[in-house]
Amino acid sequence: MIKLYPGDERYQADHGWLKSWFSFSFAEYFDANNLNFGPMRVLNDDIIAPKKGFGAHPHRDMEIVSIVLNGQLKHEDNTGEKAVTTYGGIQRMTAGTGVVHSEVNPSVDEEVNLLQMWFLPEEKGLTPSYEKTEFDVSQLKNQLLPVVSKRYANGDAVANIHQDLTIYLSELDSNKTFEYEQEQGRNIFFFVLEGSVMINEVTLNRRDSARISDTTKLHIKGIENCRFMLIDLPA
Repeated sequence: MIKLYPGDERYQADHGWLKSWFSFSFAEYFDANNLNFGPMRVLNDDIIAPKKGFGAHPHRDMEIVSIVLNGQLKHEDNTGEKAVTTYGGIQRMTAGTGVVHSEVNPSVDEEVNLLQMWFLPEEKGLTPSYEKTEFDVSQLKNQLLPVVSKRYANGDAVANIHQDLTIYLSELDSNKTFEYEQEQGRNIFFFVLEGSVMINEVTLNRRDSARISDTTKLHIKGIENCRFMLIDLPA
């Protein structure tokens, strides 16, 4: 089953310095029927104004992944980790027993657009940790590139995560196709960043998402040049 979630139907929050679109219940937006998809708990599509951001705040028992789409994101936490991430970079943080961090846009004149995702960990009480990885953007072309995973390891190019999932990114040209085969009993979350794509017989446009279950084979075709994220995760 492929369930389509149109991008323009997401909840939108506008705080001036921050514009967010929520794919799941978060902050002031609550929908009892939209709390999670398997271990996936949050997907926020954020735009942060220059020199603004989230001050120091706590998290615990959550795997937090930030993907910068354009601009810069600066991270600092109470374990001493500091990093600035741009497109081609991934931030993964294990909140575990508790961590305090901040995320701000260090630019004086450019917005930052990022996806922030929260996943429930396989176990609670993990030691907090932070990791920044970088992938080769040219490797996205017409293939799936794993950028966060427990199953795949590729040095500094794939961020590790304490959950049995893999986040892939891809840039698919118009009319290019490929097949994706899924294991039985697992789900897929699909999110279109730019352009449009067809999955089996379902068309998704910019910022549309799909939650896919009980479907082991996907035929993916670019309708126009597109960029998307595919997450293989437990049911």
